[in-house]
Amino acid sequence: MCKPIIKWVGGKRQLINELIKRMLKKYNRYFEPFIGGGALFFELKPKNAFINDYNQELTNLYTVVRDCSSELINDISKHKNEADYYYEVRALDRDVNQFKKLTNIERASRFVFLNKTGFNGLYRVNSKGQYNVPFGRYKNPNYCDPENIKACSDLLKNTEISNGDFDIIKHKIQKDDFVYFDPPYVPLTATSSFTGYTHKGFDEDMQFRLRDLCDYIHNKGAYFMLSNSSADFIYELYDVDGYTIHEAEANRNINSKGNGRGKVKEVIIINY
Repeated sequence: MCKPIIKWVGGKRQLINELIKRMLKKYNRYFEPFIGGGALFFELKPKNAFINDYNQELTNLYTVVRDCSSELINDISKHKNEADYYYEVRALDRDVNQFKKLTNIERASRFVFLNKTGFNGLYRVNSKGQYNVPFGRYKNPNYCDPENIKACSDLLKNTEISNGDFDIIKHKIQKDDFVYFDPPYVPLTATSSFTGYTHKGFDEDMQFRLRDLCDYIHNKGAYFMLSNSSADFIYELYDVDGYTIHEAEANRNINSKGNGRGKVKEVIIINY
C-alpha cells in the first residue's frame, strides 16, 4: 500500500473521503495535471495514468521514484536531521551551476529531505526559485521510508509523468477519460493565498483558462472533478449547465505560517 511521499500545501488527504464519495466509478485513463502530493492518485492507484505539475523538482521526484527507487532510498538515508546540515543542503540551489551538477537522484533526495525536515512540511521558493523554508527542528522525522517508496515506484510504473502547464493534457484527452484538477485555490482573503511552491503565481486569468479546459473536456465526452475554495468567484465561474458544485469541509493542517488550522469550506465541482 502506498501513500503520498511528501507533504504538500493544499494536499487532499483531509478531503479524500469527500473526493472518493463523488468519484466516477468507471473511466478510461486517469489524468491529474496539478499532481502536488498526489493524495487522490495514491488512494485510487489507477492502472493507466498521466500526471503533471509545473514544479520541476516535484515531477523529477516522481520520475526518480518510478525509475530509480533503490538508488533514491540509498541517497535519502545519507541525510542528517541537523540544522547546520539542513541549511547546507538548502543552500545548494543558490549557486545555479553547482545545482546543475546534482544528479536527478540527488535532487529528488534533497527534495524529500527538505520537505520532511523543513518547518511545517512546506515546500516554498522565493522569486528566484530558491527554497527558503527554515529548519523544522523535529526530533525524529521519517524522511526515509523504503517500503513506501518501493510501493509508489510500482504504481508509477504505469504512469506517464510530465512537467509543464496544466493544459498539456488537452491534446491527450479522449472520450471517457477522467481528469482530477487540484489547482492553487482562489484565496478567500487578501492574505490567505499561498502559491510559493513555484515562483510563478496562479492568477485569475489562469483560473479562466482552467475553466475553459474543463469546458473542452466536457464537450469531448470526458469527465472531470475539480477542487477549489468556496470563493464567490468560483461559484460564478463554474455556474455552467452540466456542472454540479458540491460543498465539503476539510481540516487544513499546514499553511505558510504554521497557523490557520481548522475546518475550511471548499467546493468539489463535477460534470457527471
